[in-house]
Amino acid sequence: MQKEDEAWYASWFNTPYYHLLYKDRDHREAALFMNTLTSYLNLKENDSILDLACGRGRHSKYLSRRGFDVTGVDLSEESIAYAKQFENINLHFAVHDMCVPYPQKFDAVFNLFTSYGYFKNDIDNLRTIKSIKAELKPGGYGVIDFLNVKLAIDNLVPREKKKVGGITFEIEKYIENGFIFKNIRFNDKGENHSYTERVKALTLKDFQTFFKQAEVEIKAVFGDYHLADFDEKTSERLILIFH
Repeated sequence: MQKEDEAWYASWFNTPYYHLLYKDRDHREAALFMNTLTSYLNLKENDSILDLACGRGRHSKYLSRRGFDVTGVDLSEESIAYAKQFENINLHFAVHDMCVPYPQKFDAVFNLFTSYGYFKNDIDNLRTIKSIKAELKPGGYGVIDFLNVKLAIDNLVPREKKKVGGITFEIEKYIENGFIFKNIRFNDKGENHSYTERVKALTLKDFQTFFKQAEVEIKAVFGDYHLADFDEKTSERLILIFH
């Protein structure tokens, strides 16, 4: 069960239920995005990439197979413990807080699949961007793959049920105090569970403010994993490339 006084991601991401609920994520789409993104950034074999908030390492593993030197970091000890079984000479994993600069510099830093905006205070969102800046080699690029808040809110489904692995997850979504909340409730083996995801409803304008404060420059803004132009009304994603 999630404790009221701890960050939601610290508890929820460490459970097997999180990985069960999201197990059907599109790996083919993720691979195509990584191919398109690394090509756009002109990354070469053996270039170094930091996968920031890597989870169990699905992007990290694919990038490593593509020949990049990849480090995946995440706050979830359970996720990193799982990912470490896949380590090799060009693939490394570590428990790390993304608000703090990792003690190494990279050709690119990727923050993927809406792994940003979890914090209660904007200062921590800003600290993360400043940390990415500190982690980049000269000429390197940071990438934040975020949801398009306007489209997400316009298409918000307040309540739904999803059955996965014999467990029925009851999901409630709502907007409150500038955050998109997702309450997740379920019963497993007679025990009730309840978790809440919370993501700041950050717009492109909000990111532009953070980037200005962090003294980083936007190179490009895209709206999907094919790197099409961003349109606030129709784009599925908000993908920001900066240095």
